[in-house]
Formats: sequence, C-alpha cells, structure tokens
Amino acid sequence: MTAIKHALQRDIFTPNDERLLSIVNVCKAGKKKKNCFLCATVTTERPVQVKVVKVKKSDKGDFYKRQIAWALRDLAVVDAKDAVKENPEFDLHFEKIYKWVASSTAEKNAFISCIWKLNQRYLRKKIDFVNVSSQLLEESVPSGENQSVTGGDEEAVDEYQELNAREEQDIEIMMEGCEYAISNAEAFAEKLSRELQVLDGANIQSIMASEKQVNILMKLLDEALKEVDQIELKLSSYEEMLQSVKEQMDQISESNHLIHLSNTNNVKLLSEIEFLVNHMDLAKGHIKALQEGDLASSRGIEACTNAADALLQCMNVALRPGHDMLLAVKQQQQRFGDLREHFARRLASHLNNVFVQQGHDQSSTLAQHSTELTLPNHHPFHRDLLRYAKLMEWLKSTDYGKYEGLTKNYMDYLSRLYEREIKDFFEVAKIKMTGTTKESKKFGLHGSSGKLTGSTSSLNKLSVQSSGNRRSQSSSLLDMGNMSASDLDVADRTKFDKIFEQVLSELEPLCLAEQDFISKFFKLQQHQSIPGAMAETEDLDGGTLSRQHPSGTPLPISSDKDMIRQMMIKIFRCIEPELNNLIALGDKIDSFNSLYMLVKMSHHVWTAQNVDPASFLSTTLGNVLVTVKRNFDKCISNQIRQMEEVKISKKSKVGILPFVAEFEEFAGLAESIFKNAERRGDLDKAYTKLIRGVFVNVEKVASESQKTPRDVVMMENFHHIFATLSRLKISCLEAEKKEAKQKYTDHLQSYVIYSLGQPLEKLNHFFEGVEARVAQGIREEEVSYQLAFNKQELRKVIREYPGKEVKKGLDNLYKKVDKHLCEEENLLQVVWHSMQDEFIRQYKHFEGLIARCYPGSGVTMEFTIQDILDYCSSIAQSH
Repeated sequence: MTAIKHALQRDIFTPNDERLLSIVNVCKAGKKKKNCFLCATVTTERPVQVKVVKVKKSDKGDFYKRQIAWALRDLAVVDAKDAVKENPEFDLHFEKIYKWVASSTAEKNAFISCIWKLNQRYLRKKIDFVNVSSQLLEESVPSGENQSVTGGDEEAVDEYQELNAREEQDIEIMMEGCEYAISNAEAFAEKLSRELQVLDGANIQSIMASEKQVNILMKLLDEALKEVDQIELKLSSYEEMLQSVKEQMDQISESNHLIHLSNTNNVKLLSEIEFLVNHMDLAKGHIKALQEGDLASSRGIEACTNAADALLQCMNVALRPGHDMLLAVKQQQQRFGDLREHFARRLASHLNNVFVQQGHDQSSTLAQHSTELTLPNHHPFHRDLLRYAKLMEWLKSTDYGKYEGLTKNYMDYLSRLYEREIKDFFEVAKIKMTGTTKESKKFGLHGSSGKLTGSTSSLNKLSVQSSGNRRSQSSSLLDMGNMSASDLDVADRTKFDKIFEQVLSELEPLCLAEQDFISKFFKLQQHQSIPGAMAETEDLDGGTLSRQHPSGTPLPISSDKDMIRQMMIKIFRCIEPELNNLIALGDKIDSFNSLYMLVKMSHHVWTAQNVDPASFLSTTLGNVLVTVKRNFDKCISNQIRQMEEVKISKKSKVGILPFVAEFEEFAGLAESIFKNAERRGDLDKAYTKLIRGVFVNVEKVASESQKTPRDVVMMENFHHIFATLSRLKISCLEAEKKEAKQKYTDHLQSYVIYSLGQPLEKLNHFFEGVEARVAQGIREEEVSYQLAFNKQELRKVIREYPGKEVKKGLDNLYKKVDKHLCEEENLLQVVWHSMQDEFIRQYKHFEGLIARCYPGSGVTMEFTIQDILDYCSSIAQSH
C-alpha cells in the first residue's frame, strides 16, 4: 500500500499541487468488484482545499487516472455501518449516497479517522459521523499544540508565514546598505547584532527620560484639581442666586399664558360668530325674491334662481359641533325651512299652470297639421320651460315630494297631448298610403284612432288578390308590350316606402328632443347612475315616480337612465301600437311592403342603438322591428305555400311557372331594397327557403304535367332560374345557381336524346341489335353473317330513310318541339341546335358501326352530314 501511495502522490497529486494524506482500497457495494482508491488530499497553496478523490486504474495500461473528486465541505454524513463489530462497509453522503466496501476494516478506520481530523482542522463543519466508534474519534484528538494531522511537515507548513511587501522592501534596503551581505553572511549578521544593541540602549534611555516627565505631569494635575474645587464653590453660589430669579420668571410666564389663552378664546369666539353670520345670513333681496319674485319673466326667474341657490347654501352649511344648540341658529334654520316650503309650493303651482297652458296652446296648432304628414314642433315649449331647469334641480334636492308631483303632472298632460298629435299624424299617414278616406275604410280603417279592423276572411281575400295581381304582373313583365300594371305596382310600393320613411323620420327627432328635454329639465343624467343609496320600491305604471332619496323619500327607479325611459314610456305610450297598426295596414295593402319596412326599421333601430342601446326610442323601435320581421317571415311562408298550391292546366302547355316568375320579381325587388342594408342576413335566409321551395315545386309540377313533357318543364324553368340568378348575382345562392344550370343542362340533353329517337326509329332499332350482338361476344366483322343483320337487311333499312324522308322527319320533329316550348323563354333555337349536334353524333356513330361491322360492303347512308346541316337550317328558316 505504501508503494501505491507513493506512486499516486508522484503521478497524480504532485502535478496538481496536492498532498495525499490517506488512502483506502474500495469497491462499490453489491456490484462486481472493480477496485479503486479513495484518497484524502489537501492543496499545498493557501487557502487550503480539502478533497476526497476517486482514483481508478486505467483499462488501457498499468497507470492510474483521476476519475472524480468531491470537496470535503460537501460531505454531510459518514456512516461506518457498525460501531462495535468489524465491518468493511461504509457510506459517504455527498449530493447522493455512495456505498463502499473497503479491502480491510483497518484501512476503513484509518480513512475515517483522517476525514474526521481534516474536518476538525480546516472546516469546523458539522459532519455527522454515524456508527463510528467513539474510541476511534478520541484517538484522533490532537494531544499538543504542535501536533498536526500528518506530523511535523504539516506543522512546519502551518508555522511558516510569507513576507509581506513592506517587509520585503525593508530587507532589500538593508541589504543594499551592506554590499557584502550576500558574500559574507557572518559579517552581515554581526553588523545587525551591533545595530540591535544600539537600539536597545536608546530605548532604555528614552524610558528613563520619560519618568521625569511623568512626575512633572502629576504635579500639574494636582494643581488643576485644586482650581476645579474653587470653581465648583463659585458655581454653587451663582445657582442659589439664580433660583430666586427662576421663581419670579415662572410667575410672569404663568400670567402671560393666562392672557394669551383669553385672547385666543376671544379670537375663536369672534371667528365662530363671523362664520354663523357669513354663512347663515340671507340677504333681504333674496328673501323678497323667494316670497314675491315674478316666476313668469326671465329677470324674475333669474332672481328667484339666485335666491334659491343662496337659501340652499345657507341650509346646507356644515355646522360645527355645538352650533345646533344655539337658539339663534335654531330660529334661523326654522326661518329657512319656512322660506323653502313657501317658495317650493309657489314654484310647483306656477309650473303646473305652465304645463296646462302649454297643452291648450299646442292643441290649437293641431288643425294646421291635419293634412300634412308632419308632427308639431315642441321646441318653443321646451325652450320656455328650460328657463326653470335650475329651479327644478333646486326643488329636486330640497323637496322631492313636490318634484315628484310635478313630474307626474307633466307626464299626464304631455301624454294626452302627444296621444292626440300622434294619432292624428298616423291617421294622415294611413290616408296617404291608401289614397282616400274611403279607401282607408276599405282596408279596415274606422274612426280617428286609425285602428285596423276586419275579419280574417277579408284579409285572406286581399292576400289572394294581391298574389294574383303579382302573378299577372309577373306575366306582364315577360310581355314587353304591356307594362302598365307593373309600373303601377312599383309606384305604389315606392310611395309606401317614402311615407313609412317619413313617419319614422318624424317620430325619431320628436322622441330624441323630448328625451333630451326631460334629461335637462328634470336634471336626470342619461349616461350615469344614481348613487347606490337609492333603492327600487314601485313601478311607474302604479302612478308613482319616487325613489329612495338620501333624505328618506321613497324612490322606485334604480337610476336616472331608468327614470327617463319610464317617463318616455308613459308619455309616448301610443307610439308602439300606432306603428304596429300602420305596419299591419302596409302588410294588408301588399305583403311585399314588409321588405321595405324591414330595411327602414332596421336602419332606424341601428341608428338609435348606436346613440343609446337602452333608450326608449331604441327599445320601442326594436319591439316594432320584431313585428316587421314576423310579417316578413309570414310573407316568405305565404309564397312557399302558394307554390305548393299551384295547379296547372291539363289542356295547355306549362311554360314558365307562376311562382318562378314571382321569385324573379321578389328577388329583383329585394335586391333593390336591401342594397347596403343592415339586415342582409335575413334576406339571405329567405332566399334559401324560397329557392328550395321553387326547386321542389318545379320538379313536382313537371312530374304532374300531362300536356308538356317533364324534361321541357324542368329545362325551361331551371333555365329561367339560372338566368335570373346570373343577372342578379346573389352571392348566397351561388350553389343554387350552379345546381339550376346543371338541371337545365341535364334535362335539355335528356329531351334532345328522347326526341331524336323518333325520326330514324327503324334505323335506331337495327343498330341497337348490332350493338347487342357485339356485346354478346360476336366479333364486329362477323355480325354481317347474322341472318337478321346481314347486308341485305341493312340496305333494306337504309332505303327506308332517303334524304327526303329524313328531312320530313326532322320537320315534324321541329314542329313538335315548337309545340312543347314556350315563347317567353325563347329556347327553340337552342334546343334545335342541340338536336342537330346530337343527330350528327348519331350519324357518325352509325357510319362507324357500318365501317367496322360491314367492311368492304360499300353500304352507305343515303344522306350526308352536309345534308343534315342543310335540312336543319332550311327547316329553322321556314318556320
């Protein structure tokens, strides 16, 4: 082991300036025995670093290599496993637990003892030594001051101290002064010894001289103490004299304090009196204005407003503690209360008279608007009342009961006034929509209220008539010679649209102006909530408009915004039913009017919601919009129902179905109305329902048709639908447009193939038999050997179709197609051209079969492709 220790010191630790202190031969517990060495080392340089190093023999040669090193300060626990019995196992707890088995118990104990000594000497760290014999640790305790971990060498290292820079400099200066110091060390040492003796002598003389100085200093201190005693005696006498002066000054100071306290109290008393006089004294002019001020003139209103503000300031002054106990203050407060009560009563009475007078004045102007579709202007009335806005604010904060009464009276008077104005206004609108008063009665208008009456049967009859008119108008649209009915229908709808827009345009500023006036006059914030002290107690419809005011007055509405809305509902309670009646009338006149109403109403609702989503106008128009949307949906449902109820004549050809033309009319009208509209999504949904209904019912009618072939009905109507969708470019119906085109193309091809089977019927049957034989496996060149399909039979069939006969057959086909197709859609030439192409395709197919199945026979058709083109062209021109 000594040789190994020497080799490790030489090869591994000396190059790293480390000294090897202890070594133990170990292997890992529980694994194959791969021996290695654990080494305890210290660095030769300061500060000393203590490490535990694992050294392993290299696999490639007979030398050792350093594998891993742990700092001793990272060691937490040393576990020797058994403190009594000999056991070579032990654990070292670093960042994780390492389990080792030593080659002998002695080596293990020596290594653990070394670790304990290094910890005690360099780290002073609390490392736990578990299951270690206390005797082993006691033997490791140093017995003397000079004893070290490894003996004298280590102690010598510890006693050695390097020279600092100052010491090195002094030695260099000393050696420069003695040039022979290096060559003759004994002479240099002798010189240093002599200089040391000289310094010792000087030190002794200095000590002897300082003893005399000490004696002199002691004498001076004794004299100073005597002087201090004398000064203390004088100070005691001075203190006795000053004591009497202090007592006199204390008496003077106490007298001055009492005088200052009296002055302070007088100043405070004067300040309190001035505060009460300045804040609780109301000018005589203000008192007179409150008692006798003119509330009808602008100057009187201004004087009363200033006086009311001054009174409110006096009443709301924040009294200091104790003021309310003064008799004068109580009397003044009582006087202020009487003034407030008197003026509030006078103000409420005057404003009630103003409300009543305004109702009479406004009623006198109704006759001027009886024939015009305009609403009376309330701006002058609002302007006159707004002069009292500050007084209303004062009344709201001082006497909420009277403020509440004024609010209720205003709503009562104004609701009756607005009801008369609005009902007359809607009566004029209905008359203008229907043309005359007699016509309005025809549509169910009876009386000045403008309410719609009439039985369900009359409504249904009118709807059938309007739908019949639309069908006749749709047919007239196709007839370019008669446009009067359609022009009249469009003019009526445009007239209705303008009237409905004017109605909404008159109502909107009326409501906004009234709402703005209510907010300003009654001092209600439109965009802020009342403080949380106000709690809801009762609804407006119960006739109460009060809230829980801080003074204790009950209030039912949680915010000013809610109060404004409730007042507007009470004042304009007739707007919503009148609008609904007008909408019902428009729907009776023409169900397509619901399109105009939906767009106009949606725009006005959108505008109102941008201003205030919770306002009366926004809510009312939103409710009416629901009715309009319901009528629009009913219009769409009625159209679909009419499609399903369509019956066609069994004796005449079908042509373009009425509901297809009506869809074209509806789509054209809707696109012009809904251009840039907010409710485009509703129209797109309606389009989807309608087009599906059109598709389904076209196929249904085509299947039921007896006079006109199914393919013709499908082809013409889907061509019309495709043309309509292509012209209108409706983005949500792109898929349906493609479907319509596909159906049109498919049925055109089906009709052409079916029709072309008749002109060359025997020739078709012959070649179908040829193709059947080929399909059964007979070779094409062997078909001519079949008895039924030999060359003679072929020639016989071909002779039956000379050019003249083919032309005659085509002419009959053209006449038959002409009878099937309708003139409105103008598809005759398209169908005839398709038949020409299909006939030529069949001709080429027959020629190909003859060439393949009858090679070298010389059999050909008795007419050529050019003959076919000439026949078709001449037939088309002749008709």
